[in-house]
Amino acid sequence: MPRSQRNDNFIDKTFTLIADILVRLLPTSNREKQAFSYYRDGMSAQSEGEYAEALQNYYQALRLEIDPYDRSYILYNIGLIHTSNGEHGRALEYYYQALERNPSLPQALNNIAVIYHYRGEQAIKKGQPEISKILFNKAADYWKEAVRLAPTNYLEAQSWLKTRNDLNESV
Repeated sequence: MPRSQRNDNFIDKTFTLIADILVRLLPTSNREKQAFSYYRDGMSAQSEGEYAEALQNYYQALRLEIDPYDRSYILYNIGLIHTSNGEHGRALEYYYQALERNPSLPQALNNIAVIYHYRGEQAIKKGQPEISKILFNKAADYWKEAVRLAPTNYLEAQSWLKTRNDLNESV
Protein backbone atom coordinates (compact mmCIF):
# COMPACT_ATOMS: atom_id res chain seq x y z
CA MET A 1 0.00 0.00 0.00
CA PRO A 2 1.42 3.43 -0.88
CA ARG A 3 2.51 5.51 2.09
CA SER A 4 -0.01 8.20 1.15
CA GLN A 5 -2.79 5.74 1.96
CA ARG A 6 -1.34 4.87 5.42
CA ASN A 7 -1.49 8.29 7.07
CA ASP A 8 -2.75 8.06 10.62
CA ASN A 9 -3.64 11.59 11.66
CA PHE A 10 -6.45 13.83 10.48
CA ILE A 11 -4.24 16.53 8.96
CA ASP A 12 -2.21 14.04 6.92
CA LYS A 13 -5.36 12.30 5.73
CA THR A 14 -6.92 15.63 4.76
CA PHE A 15 -3.82 16.79 2.91
CA THR A 16 -3.57 13.44 1.11
CA LEU A 17 -7.22 13.58 0.08
CA ILE A 18 -6.90 17.12 -1.26
CA ALA A 19 -3.65 16.31 -3.05
CA ASP A 20 -5.22 13.22 -4.63
CA ILE A 21 -8.18 15.26 -5.87
CA LEU A 22 -5.92 17.97 -7.29
CA VAL A 23 -3.69 15.43 -9.01
CA ARG A 24 -6.73 13.83 -10.65
CA LEU A 25 -8.06 17.21 -11.80
CA LEU A 26 -4.81 18.65 -13.13
CA PRO A 27 -4.25 18.31 -16.85
CA THR A 28 -1.14 16.18 -16.54
CA SER A 29 -0.17 12.82 -17.92
CA ASN A 30 -0.51 9.62 -15.93
CA ARG A 31 3.28 9.43 -15.84
CA GLU A 32 3.49 12.86 -14.17
CA LYS A 33 0.77 11.95 -11.72
CA GLN A 34 2.57 8.74 -10.83
CA ALA A 35 5.85 10.65 -10.39
CA PHE A 36 4.12 13.08 -8.04
CA SER A 37 2.67 10.19 -6.05
CA TYR A 38 6.15 8.70 -5.56
CA TYR A 39 7.52 12.13 -4.65
CA ARG A 40 4.79 12.70 -2.08
CA ASP A 41 5.35 9.24 -0.59
CA GLY A 42 9.08 10.00 -0.47
CA MET A 43 8.47 13.23 1.42
CA SER A 44 6.20 11.43 3.87
CA ALA A 45 8.75 8.69 4.51
CA GLN A 46 11.55 11.26 4.82
CA SER A 47 9.62 13.28 7.39
CA GLU A 48 9.26 10.11 9.48
CA GLY A 49 12.97 9.32 9.25
CA GLU A 50 12.39 6.35 6.94
CA TYR A 51 15.24 7.32 4.65
CA ALA A 52 15.63 4.03 2.76
CA GLU A 53 11.94 4.07 1.86
CA ALA A 54 12.12 7.76 0.95
CA LEU A 55 15.07 7.13 -1.37
CA GLN A 56 13.23 4.30 -3.10
CA ASN A 57 10.28 6.59 -3.74
CA TYR A 58 12.47 9.46 -4.91
CA TYR A 59 14.36 7.21 -7.34
CA GLN A 60 11.04 6.00 -8.75
CA ALA A 61 9.87 9.60 -9.07
CA LEU A 62 13.11 10.49 -10.90
CA ARG A 63 12.58 7.58 -13.27
CA LEU A 64 9.17 8.99 -14.23
CA GLU A 65 9.53 12.77 -13.89
CA ILE A 66 10.74 14.61 -16.99
CA ASP A 67 10.25 18.23 -15.96
CA PRO A 68 13.66 19.69 -14.94
CA TYR A 69 12.14 21.99 -12.30
CA ASP A 70 10.28 19.13 -10.61
CA ARG A 71 13.33 16.88 -10.89
CA SER A 72 15.38 19.55 -9.08
CA TYR A 73 13.26 19.16 -5.95
CA ILE A 74 13.50 15.39 -6.04
CA LEU A 75 17.28 15.62 -6.38
CA TYR A 76 17.41 18.21 -3.59
CA ASN A 77 15.50 15.89 -1.24
CA ILE A 78 17.81 13.01 -2.07
CA GLY A 79 20.68 15.34 -1.16
CA LEU A 80 19.00 16.11 2.16
CA ILE A 81 18.86 12.43 3.03
CA HIS A 82 22.52 11.93 2.21
CA THR A 83 23.36 15.00 4.31
CA SER A 84 21.38 13.59 7.22
CA ASN A 85 23.27 10.33 6.87
CA GLY A 86 26.62 12.15 6.94
CA GLU A 87 27.34 11.30 3.29
CA HIS A 88 28.37 14.82 2.37
CA GLY A 89 30.10 13.92 -0.89
CA ARG A 90 27.01 12.18 -2.23
CA ALA A 91 24.82 15.00 -0.94
CA LEU A 92 26.89 17.54 -2.86
CA GLU A 93 26.45 15.52 -6.05
CA TYR A 94 22.67 15.67 -5.72
CA TYR A 95 22.61 19.35 -4.74
CA TYR A 96 24.72 20.18 -7.81
CA GLN A 97 22.37 18.16 -10.02
CA ALA A 98 19.41 20.01 -8.51
CA LEU A 99 21.07 23.36 -9.27
CA GLU A 100 21.80 22.31 -12.86
CA ARG A 101 18.05 21.95 -13.36
CA ASN A 102 17.00 24.86 -11.18
CA PRO A 103 19.72 27.48 -10.53
CA SER A 104 17.28 29.46 -8.36
CA LEU A 105 17.12 26.91 -5.55
CA PRO A 106 18.56 28.84 -2.58
CA GLN A 107 18.12 25.95 -0.15
CA ALA A 108 20.47 23.81 -2.25
CA LEU A 109 23.00 26.66 -2.34
CA ASN A 110 22.70 27.01 1.43
CA ASN A 111 23.21 23.30 2.03
CA ILE A 112 26.27 23.22 -0.21
CA ALA A 113 27.66 26.18 1.75
CA VAL A 114 26.94 24.43 5.06
CA ILE A 115 28.89 21.36 3.91
CA TYR A 116 31.86 23.45 2.75
CA HIS A 117 31.80 25.40 6.01
CA TYR A 118 31.74 22.15 8.00
CA ARG A 119 34.64 20.82 5.97
CA GLY A 120 36.50 24.08 6.58
CA GLU A 121 36.05 23.65 10.32
CA GLN A 122 37.28 20.06 10.05
CA ALA A 123 40.36 21.25 8.15
CA ILE A 124 41.17 23.70 10.97
CA LYS A 125 40.93 20.87 13.50
CA LYS A 126 43.34 18.85 11.36
CA GLY A 127 45.81 21.74 11.26
CA GLN A 128 45.20 22.55 7.56
CA PRO A 129 44.66 26.32 7.52
CA GLU A 130 45.17 26.72 3.75
CA ILE A 131 42.59 24.07 2.94
CA SER A 132 40.18 25.58 5.46
CA LYS A 133 40.54 28.98 3.77
CA ILE A 134 39.65 27.47 0.38
CA LEU A 135 36.64 25.67 1.86
CA PHE A 136 35.43 28.77 3.73
CA ASN A 137 35.74 30.79 0.52
CA LYS A 138 33.60 28.22 -1.30
CA ALA A 139 31.05 28.36 1.50
CA ALA A 140 31.00 32.15 1.23
CA ASP A 141 30.43 32.01 -2.54
CA TYR A 142 27.43 29.69 -2.17
CA TRP A 143 25.98 31.64 0.75
CA LYS A 144 26.28 34.93 -1.13
CA GLU A 145 24.24 33.48 -3.99
CA ALA A 146 21.67 31.97 -1.59
CA VAL A 147 21.30 35.33 0.16
CA ARG A 148 20.99 37.12 -3.17
CA LEU A 149 18.13 34.81 -4.16
CA ALA A 150 16.44 34.84 -0.73
CA PRO A 151 17.55 38.01 1.12
CA THR A 152 15.33 37.41 4.15
CA ASN A 153 16.59 33.88 4.71
CA TYR A 154 19.86 32.48 6.03
CA LEU A 155 20.42 35.10 8.73
CA GLU A 156 23.23 33.11 10.34
CA ALA A 157 24.98 32.89 7.00
CA GLN A 158 24.55 36.62 6.49
CA SER A 159 26.05 37.25 9.90
CA TRP A 160 28.99 34.95 9.11
CA LEU A 161 29.52 36.71 5.78
CA LYS A 162 29.50 40.10 7.53
CA THR A 163 32.20 38.93 9.94
CA ARG A 164 34.28 38.05 6.87
CA ASN A 165 33.32 41.33 5.13
CA ASP A 166 31.90 39.26 2.27
CA LEU A 167 28.28 40.33 2.37
CA ASN A 168 28.75 43.91 1.17
CA GLU A 169 30.69 42.73 -1.87
CA SER A 170 27.80 40.62 -3.18
CA VAL A 171 24.64 42.49 -2.27
